[in-house]
Amino acid sequence: MHKIPLDYYRNTDTLELARDLIGKLIFTQTIKNQVCGGIITETEAYLGAGDKASHAYNYRRTPRTQTMYMPGGVTYIYLCYGIHHLFNIVCQKSDIPHAILIRGVFPVFGKEIMMKNTGKSTPYLLDGPGKFTKALGITTRHNNTHLDGNIIWLEDHKIKISDNNITVTPRIGIDYAGEDSSLPYRFVVKDIKKLANQLPQHIRQQI
Repeated sequence: MHKIPLDYYRNTDTLELARDLIGKLIFTQTIKNQVCGGIITETEAYLGAGDKASHAYNYRRTPRTQTMYMPGGVTYIYLCYGIHHLFNIVCQKSDIPHAILIRGVFPVFGKEIMMKNTGKSTPYLLDGPGKFTKALGITTRHNNTHLDGNIIWLEDHKIKISDNNITVTPRIGIDYAGEDSSLPYRFVVKDIKKLANQLPQHIRQQI
C-alpha cells in the first residue's frame, strides 16, 4: 500500500502541490468491494481568499464552502450546473481555504466498474472533471471525506512525469474571475501515450 498521508496535502505551496499531484493515483471504493482508480493527469489550483476564481474569495464562508476551511486532506465536492460533481482536494492548513480541482484521470484499475458507471463500452481517457467523478462513482455525498480512509484515497507509485510533458496554462471556464482568469494555475499532461510508456510494470499490466 502506497497511501499518501494527510500531511502531504498540508503543503504551504498549493501550486507546487497541484503540480506534484500529476502522476499520483486516485482510488475510490464508493461501493463495497468495488475499487477503481487511475493516474491524475490534470489539476487546477484555487488559492482561496485572494483568488477571484475561488469559492472562498475574500474569505467567503457558506455552508457549501465550510469544508474548504478544514485542514488539508479532505474532499470538497460540489455540483456544477446541477449536473457535474466536481472533486477538489482541500489543501494547506486549517482556515486557509485553498483547494485543487482534479480535472483529468487516466483509467487503470477497475475499468469494468468505470465502464458500468459511465455507460461506455470501452475504457477511455477521463479528460474532464465531470467524466472523472462519474467514472469513479464520486458524488456530493462524498464531500468532506478524509483522504486517508477507504472510500477515496491517493497513492504514490513513484511515477515521474518530466516537466517537458506537462503544460502549464490558465484555468478553464472562469471568465468571471477577471484578471485572475489568466493565472497559470492549470497543470496537464501533454502526451498520454508517452506517460503510458513510462509507467512501472505493475501498473502497465493493468492497462
